[in-house]
Amino acid sequence: MEAKVTRYRAYTAHQLEKLTARTHFSAEDRLAMRAVAAVLPFRSNEYVVDELIDWMAVPDDPIFRLTFPQPDMLAEPDLNRMVDLLRREANAGEVRAAANEIRLGLSPHPGGQVELNTPRLEGDNLTGMQHKYPETLLFFPRQGQTCHAYCTYCFRWPQFVGEPSMKMATDDVDALCSYLSAHPEITSVLITGGDPLVMSADVLARYVEPLLDKRFESLESIRIGTKALSYWPYRFVSDPDADDLLRLFERVVASGKHLALMAHFSHPNELAPQVARDALRRVRETGAVVRCQAPLIRGVNDDAAVWADMWRRLTRFGAVPYYMFVERDTGPKDYFAVPLARAYEIFRDAYRQVSGLARTVRGPIMSATPGKVMVDGIANVADQEVFVLHFVQARNPDLVNRPFFAKLDPSAVWLSDLEPAFGAFPF
Repeated sequence: MEAKVTRYRAYTAHQLEKLTARTHFSAEDRLAMRAVAAVLPFRSNEYVVDELIDWMAVPDDPIFRLTFPQPDMLAEPDLNRMVDLLRREANAGEVRAAANEIRLGLSPHPGGQVELNTPRLEGDNLTGMQHKYPETLLFFPRQGQTCHAYCTYCFRWPQFVGEPSMKMATDDVDALCSYLSAHPEITSVLITGGDPLVMSADVLARYVEPLLDKRFESLESIRIGTKALSYWPYRFVSDPDADDLLRLFERVVASGKHLALMAHFSHPNELAPQVARDALRRVRETGAVVRCQAPLIRGVNDDAAVWADMWRRLTRFGAVPYYMFVERDTGPKDYFAVPLARAYEIFRDAYRQVSGLARTVRGPIMSATPGKVMVDGIANVADQEVFVLHFVQARNPDLVNRPFFAKLDPSAVWLSDLEPAFGAFPF
């Protein structure tokens, strides 16, 4: 598929009526979509709308479900409440107050992101950073806290709803450098969002280049979390500063640090346009590595053949399959969640279809409060059917790679749904 988009045009909730007019949705359907978009953020762009979505397949098209609000994302009472407000044209303040009340019930910051992960320096909390694992620091640049398009499953949705109290962001590079100097155990900085690659190359460089200073010899890698390769590949090909961005990547690599783009590819359809493959090639030519991850999402990619196809394509184009995540316990999790037993079956069936080069991928993985927990399998141990699990990463490093067991529960979708099979869990 050849992409035809030549300019950037963003769409927000105000354009939902126009965007869905080409479909068979009724007026009530569109009103329900607007109601969801008043609570959970909606943003897309011309590339996603015109090149990635097959409008003849809507509402089942995977990229449509990935990016457009669906009525079932809200509990029925919440949906009815928002629909009623919009139908009677309630004032903006009343709509916003209702939306905020609903949002607070959707676990906006799962896994203790705020209360457990916020770093401190000389007694002060450092906003816009997270330090969950000893080796890794997350940094949220203020100008990068939006995206080219919002994924409906995204656990970072509080960044995009316009409520400052929910947002994590900073432009304090000096605080970042001071914290790194005080914590030489940090070997990797992940610049995340939002999407840092909505920023211009010049702005991104303000955050990246200080990390190349020789005083940060212990810093081995810089990671950039992005979905630009999927949702706006022109960022690396024909944007006015595309070459400047790639030269920045080259400077990071030349400094001796590993540069990884943590790319979110959720479906092989995102790799269909030639421009996406051109973007991957241009990034790889800088010496950066593209590592690819995404959650398992019901109705989007809950099919082993889809994952196997995607992993094979990514490997063919020089990217590295990295993680299959479990949908996090936030936002419309009940809409997208896949039971852990089914998630393991999908991962196993996809994994056996690919060559060793694609078996760099790990999953299914829950990024939970104590760490990243991987479902290794289902087994019979001491005459009991159990999940076999281990920590890929953990707040407590002693837990990493130690197996533990949970009772097999076919309906469980998250770590908190599981009960220990033998004694207590080790965390």
